[in-house]
Amino acid sequence: MARTRLNAVDKPIKPGRIGAVLATLGREIAQDRIPVGAALPPEPDLEARFGVGRGVVREVVKTLAAKGLVSVRPRHGTHVLPRHQWSLLDRDVLSWLIGQGEPDRELLLAIQEVRSIIEPAAAALAAQRATKADRARINAALAAMEASKDHAGATAADKAFHLAILDATHNPVLQGFRGAIDTILSTVFVVAIGSAGWFKDNLPNHALAARAIDAGDAEKARAAMERVLGYTKFKISDKKAAASGAARNGGVALATAKVKGKRLER
Repeated sequence: MARTRLNAVDKPIKPGRIGAVLATLGREIAQDRIPVGAALPPEPDLEARFGVGRGVVREVVKTLAAKGLVSVRPRHGTHVLPRHQWSLLDRDVLSWLIGQGEPDRELLLAIQEVRSIIEPAAAALAAQRATKADRARINAALAAMEASKDHAGATAADKAFHLAILDATHNPVLQGFRGAIDTILSTVFVVAIGSAGWFKDNLPNHALAARAIDAGDAEKARAAMERVLGYTKFKISDKKAAASGAARNGGVALATAKVKGKRLER
C-alpha cells in the first residue's frame, strides 16, 4: 500500500506558532505600522520572516479576516480594511489596539459609551433574574474589591464584579461581551489608577448596584451602574484634559523659551 505523504499545508500546526504570528501582525495592523489599504507581504515573505510554514500563515490570515482586519481576494492579495470594519469588541483586537504603551483615550471613551449602553441594562436584568448563587458571586466580588490592597487584587475583583453581573442576566448574547469587558477593565485600570482616590471613591456606587440587585430593584440597579460608569468616564476624560493641558502648556513654555533665546542673541 502506498504511503500518503503530507505536504507543508497538511502538517500538524502548533497553536503557539499561530498565536505568536497572529499577535505580531495584529499589533502591526492595529497600530498603523501596516496602514489601512496596504497589502500584507506575500505568503513566502511571511513564512521566511517568522520561520513558519504556509499552513501557519494561512491560518493567521484567515483569523485576521474573521476579525475584520483584512480582506482576502484571489489574485489581489490580502489588504488591511478600514477600522470601522474591525470587530472592535473582540478581545484580541482590543488588546492590539490598546497596546503596551499609553492607551488611545478617544478609543477608551468610545468604549465607555458602549459600556454605558450595555452594563446598566445588564444590571437591571440581573436584578430581575439573578439566582441566589449569582447574588453570592456579585457580593463576594464586591467584598474582594473592598478588601483589595494592591492594583492586581483590585483589578481582579472589579472584573469579577462586572462579569458576575453579566452572567446573572442569563442572556447568552450579553454574556458574549465577557471577553471585551475583561480586556476593557484591565485597560481602564491602567489609565485611571493614577487618579487619587479613583478606585476607592467608586466603591460606594458598586455597593449600591449590588444591593439593588440583591433587592430585585431593576431601576435602582440600572441607576447605580450608570453612576459607576459615569464616574469612570469622568476620570478618563479628566486625565485626557489634563494631558492635553500639559501638552499645551509645554508648547507655550517652549515657544516662550525660543522667544527669550532670540532676545538674548540680539
